[in-house]
Amino acid sequence: MIEQYVLDLQEIDETQVAVVGGKGAHLGGLSRIEGIRVPAGFCVTTDAFRRIMAEAPSIDDRLDQLSRSDPDDREAIRTLSAQIRRTIEEVAIPGDVAAAITRALAQLGEQAAYAVRSSATAEDLPTASFAGQQDTYLNIVGPTAILQHVSRCWASLFTERAVTYRQRNGIDHRTVHMAVVVQQMVFPHAAGILFTADPVTGNRKVATVDAGFGLGEALVSGLVNPDVFKVRHGEVVAKTIAAKQRAVHALPAGGTQEVAIDAQRQEQPALTDAQVVRLVQLGRRIEAHFGRPQDIEWCLVDEGFQIVQSRPITTLFPIPETDDQENHVYVSVGHQQMMTDPMKPLGLSMWQLTAMVPMHEAGGRLFVDVTRRLASPASRAGLLDLVGRGDPLVRDALETVLDHDDFVPSLPDAGPGGPPAGEASAPIETDPALVTQLIERSQASIAALERDIRTKTGPALFDFLLEAFEEHKRVLSDPLSIRAIMAGMEATWWLNDKLGEWLGEKNAADTLTLSAPDNVTSEMGLALLDVADVIRPHAEVVAFLQGVEYAEDAAFLDELAKLAGGTEARDAIETYLDRYGMRCVGEIDITRPRWRERPTTLVPVILDNVRNFEPGAAERRFEQGRQKAQKKEQDVLSRLRALPDGDRKADETKRMIDRVRTFIGYREYPKYGIVSRYFVYKQALMEEAERLVQAGVLPEKEDIFYLTFQELHDVVRSNQVDDQIVQQRKEAFRSYDALTPPRVLTSDGEAVTGAYRRDDVPAGALIGLPVSAGTIEGRARVILDMADADLEAGDILVTTFTDPSWSPLFVGIAGLVTEVGGLMTHGAVIAREYGLPAVVGVEQATRLIRDGQRIRVHGTGGYIEILP
Repeated sequence: MIEQYVLDLQEIDETQVAVVGGKGAHLGGLSRIEGIRVPAGFCVTTDAFRRIMAEAPSIDDRLDQLSRSDPDDREAIRTLSAQIRRTIEEVAIPGDVAAAITRALAQLGEQAAYAVRSSATAEDLPTASFAGQQDTYLNIVGPTAILQHVSRCWASLFTERAVTYRQRNGIDHRTVHMAVVVQQMVFPHAAGILFTADPVTGNRKVATVDAGFGLGEALVSGLVNPDVFKVRHGEVVAKTIAAKQRAVHALPAGGTQEVAIDAQRQEQPALTDAQVVRLVQLGRRIEAHFGRPQDIEWCLVDEGFQIVQSRPITTLFPIPETDDQENHVYVSVGHQQMMTDPMKPLGLSMWQLTAMVPMHEAGGRLFVDVTRRLASPASRAGLLDLVGRGDPLVRDALETVLDHDDFVPSLPDAGPGGPPAGEASAPIETDPALVTQLIERSQASIAALERDIRTKTGPALFDFLLEAFEEHKRVLSDPLSIRAIMAGMEATWWLNDKLGEWLGEKNAADTLTLSAPDNVTSEMGLALLDVADVIRPHAEVVAFLQGVEYAEDAAFLDELAKLAGGTEARDAIETYLDRYGMRCVGEIDITRPRWRERPTTLVPVILDNVRNFEPGAAERRFEQGRQKAQKKEQDVLSRLRALPDGDRKADETKRMIDRVRTFIGYREYPKYGIVSRYFVYKQALMEEAERLVQAGVLPEKEDIFYLTFQELHDVVRSNQVDDQIVQQRKEAFRSYDALTPPRVLTSDGEAVTGAYRRDDVPAGALIGLPVSAGTIEGRARVILDMADADLEAGDILVTTFTDPSWSPLFVGIAGLVTEVGGLMTHGAVIAREYGLPAVVGVEQATRLIRDGQRIRVHGTGGYIEILP
């Protein structure tokens, strides 16, 4: 293969990232779009970079050291990256490479001024921007200076921030190469950045233009505040004109300098409205060419715009795909299910196949389209009431969208057709036997699934699973089950509303539901206290568990049996796993490792329980909660009887207390049933994956996680897989991890978070949703992974979200704060069960509260104070 060291921009398109890097490929693509002017130039290809790296063998050793270093060891990275940069800059550019560059310069004009710009192969990609990580040099004059700055660009692949970014994103340094773009300088009247989608709200219909005088460096470096224009449907809808006191201009002999702007010009707009609209039209043409929203650097030269860069905006949350041009409003499933992390394709497709309503995927998350329910006045009121009771931020976000003129169409009320999903049809009698019957029905269905799936393999397994998903949905949609869940929730709302009205009691149901029967999630937390009781007397077992590494899953239970008391310890853990081993963090994603697959996850929690509790704690905790609830009931009823019409109020309240205690525990059971079934499905699919690995179809079992259920079915049928799809999905999944999913998303791409409209909290307090009454002060423990738990009695758990798998931690804490959650989500229900003051839905709680800070959680008022 003949190496090519220089390519003209006109010869390049966006398919050539490996040869000319992200920036070069985009500039080549831009130069081919009709009506788009790009300054003339050429690209020094990655072939030249590889030649330079080969000239300095010592770099290899340093790259090895770099790949072994910890991304957080800043000193080591700083030292090694500086050594690599120095080595590259000291390498003499080989004669044939230098000659190719100077020939290209001669064709364009040797003594013209040039911008010399880094263009890495892992830069400006749809999944990672790398913006500003490598270097750009402006106004470079003369071949000698240009060659020197090409060397500096090569070296800038190893700036400290670029190296750290790659290590944090799992990108191998050796797989990234550097090309260099050399372009004629333009000397603009004004320059800036155009975003073809609003970078703050995500709205794809709103373009934002930042503009300043002189070169764009003044804006990029933060030297001045830009003028900001917002454009929608071809007109400027908002603008802010800044006082632009300084600009960056090019010097005739090369280089740049800051200059002061005349006082009378400082507050003049850098662009007219007509110029802004014209620029956005060019931006829309560029966006259409690249097929996604763009972040575009532009210059205004002699009344015409020149484009000097365009890259994808990587921070926007993707929009669900539709086959129409209508407006849509989507509500996040993850915020309801306590799982806002991205899901892998198999997990997404399995949840879609077993869900009760259609779900749409975007950014590795699932959303429900609520447009039709918002469009008709009657169903709109019901939807807003239902979501508002659960999570006021979702309600507020939906109301914000409804305030946008004409975004949601108005439809007449739907005719008769039964109640909307999630609403009760007919009342149910308060009878504990109904709950027992529902649980037995679910257990029988799971036992039948376990029995029948054993003989199924290959394509027959997938046919069987599709039938099993129908049974799964039938169990979930059992009218009796839905009515039991709604009865518990409605009784809670009734008690809180009526006792608030009659007695001035806030959230009285929180105490009345303590230690409610049949709550499989709260029982799971207490059962781990019983496991700790078995382990506590055996010092050798405790010492062994303290040394267990997170990765020793397969071996540690077998090793236990060799110790004094180890057999009893192992049996206690095994018994626990038999009942709860299908659970894990993020359990709605079938691809997440279950406790049965990774039992070491539970070790830190067991050790906390051994250290922080006395024997018999589980039984005592449950009994104390039951007595508190009983005492609260007597207190409430006696106070009600003293009121006018008190006997009627007390009788009604007693009926509702009995009702809530009968049904509120069952609220947790359907999820337990889903996850139990999921583990059965997963074990069968992993056996299929093992067969595919044995047959050489897949390199590793976990690769099936990056295929949808239907794609996996096809692979099992054909014994063939597209490795490229698996690789692309892995990269996409990594990029989704960096995105924060919105509670509400529109088809315009607007991410709507919602706000608490409250003025009854102290200044500086963090506002959330009160879900479990009481006030507690203590040490905040910010824990993002259950395996990192190290809790002392009295600690307050602060985390992003809690699903049922977190409940074993709840027995050892004094309070709870989460970023995501609602009144009836699992964390809230269990916090009430255990009597923990809790506030959920606190935006950015894990960033605003530092680990170890003292905080006061107002579980009744719904806010947190950070204490001095």
